[in-house]
Parts: sequence; C-alpha cells; structure tokens
Amino acid sequence: MSVNLKGRSFLTLKDYSAEEIEYLVELAIDLKKKKKAGIFEKHLLNKNVALIFEKPSTRTRCSFTIGAVDEGAHPEYLSKNDIQLGYKETVEDTARVLGRMFDGIEFRGFSQETVEKLAKFSGVPVWNGLTDEDHPTQVLADFMTMKEKFGKIKGLNFVYCGDGRNNMSNALMIGCAKVGVNYTVASPESLFPDKDLVELCRTYAKESGAVITITDNIDEAVKGADVIYTDVWVSMGEEDKTQERLAILRPYQVNQKLMEESGKNSTIFMHCLPAVRGNEVTNEVIEGPQSVVFDEAENRMHTIKAVMVATLGD
Repeated sequence: MSVNLKGRSFLTLKDYSAEEIEYLVELAIDLKKKKKAGIFEKHLLNKNVALIFEKPSTRTRCSFTIGAVDEGAHPEYLSKNDIQLGYKETVEDTARVLGRMFDGIEFRGFSQETVEKLAKFSGVPVWNGLTDEDHPTQVLADFMTMKEKFGKIKGLNFVYCGDGRNNMSNALMIGCAKVGVNYTVASPESLFPDKDLVELCRTYAKESGAVITITDNIDEAVKGADVIYTDVWVSMGEEDKTQERLAILRPYQVNQKLMEESGKNSTIFMHCLPAVRGNEVTNEVIEGPQSVVFDEAENRMHTIKAVMVATLGD
C-alpha cells in the first residue's frame, strides 16, 4: 500500500481516507511484530516530541512515551501546570514556541479547537490524544484489535451501547463510516449523537458501503453484532451529571445476557478503559472470554507509534 503521511497532523479521522486509516493499522501490526521480535528501527531518532496533557491519562500517556522511546525520540511531558497554554499565553503563541523546539506535539485535553490551533500555528505534526469531541487514536487501536481477531475490518457489525454523543461514540462513528464497518448506536434518545455528525458520517458510509443506525432499542441493536462496545457513563468534566446518567443508562449496561443476544459465539466485547465495573459493563463480561479490552489497551501503544512514525519518521 503506497501511502505518504509525512508532515500530516492527526486530529480527526474526518481528515483521513479509508486507505490511509487501513495503512496506519497495517503499519501498527508490523511495528507490533517487530517489537515482539526485539527489532527497533529507530524511525524517530533524534526527534523531540511534546506531550501536552490537560486531562490525566494512563494509556495515552504511556503509549506516546513508550512509542517515542522505542523509535529513538525524546518525549517531554507537559501538564497543564507546566506550561501557560491558554492561560497566560495564547494557544497560538504556545504553538509557535513549541513548534520551534519540538518535532511533533501531542495534545490531550478539552477543546478540539485547541488541538486544531496547535496544528495550524506550530508548523509540526500534531496528534490528538483526546478532546471532548473526538478520540481518533483510540479508534485506530480498536480497528487493529478487530483486524487481529477477525482478520478483517470492513463489513463487520459494530454496536456501541451507552452515551451516544460522547467523544468515543463520535470517533467510532467517523472511523467505522470511513472504512465500511456497520455502526449502530444504542442509546437513550436524549443521548443520541449530534444530527449533523450523523449526516456527515452517512455521506462517508455511502462511499464505503457501511450502514449507520441510531436506536434506543438495545436488544434489537445487538442482534448479529460482531463487536459490542461501551464507555463510561459519565465523561471527564461531567461529574455533576452522575446520578442522572446512572438512571437513564442502566438499561444499556453490557452484561452476559446482552452479549448472548448477539446470537454469535464470536462476538467480542471492547471498552476504551478505564471502566467502571458494575455500571456500563459487568465484571463477568469484562473478565470473560469474549473480552479483548487488554489487547485493545496494548494496541493503543502500537497504533500511536504508527501515527508518529508515519507522520514524523525518517
């Protein structure tokens, strides 16, 4: 596959074609095999990458750090208390400064506008480690895990259960529509995804052959599912809505009965983690034989490494 992503930012899968997404997944699979074999080709030798975190993280921080070090780069962690981003200094000015010192910038925080400004003004590749709107690196890890488990991505039936308008659901809908995965959101109507985003994804789906379905009927939604996916019911920054969310999302819990309603023994359970066991998923499911959540978590590192190598590597 001949794809050149050198110098590109990775802000949302809206900016990437199906071929480019599939290339990143295949590159991640190759890099994973080489790491397991002890082969490190140092594609990022002598590069310096800034890791900006407004929101805390386990998988994203560790994935960027290990991925950078494996490939020969120096990662510099910058918390919201370490720099003046958006407080005493504009995002634009911070971007210009960091772009003169670093070869690439990762941002994990609240505003999609912030990561877009970093990309516009820094002059170096910028990678979205999560915003309130989107989470594209997670989707790459999910696709890689699906490819490992099913041998393919296109044509699979993917069901997301829970808060249908959060960043994870948004990112998955964009990615699935792009690569030809049938995507269903099973959610209370009050938490349906943004209508404009649904329509945009349906235009992607027309080209890829995917079907996008939005429903509040979870039992119907999971029939024939290859993947059943969920995320926390209360996103970071929305803790004041905890009791409200627990009440309306309880019927959308992924439990063993729901897994069986897919009608397929091959159905896998996925979660981006961290999980609140007993809320969005039962302990029985997340610890069960259909759960691939820890394969998925490991694959964050391999796919993030692939993004850095493809956009910055020599």
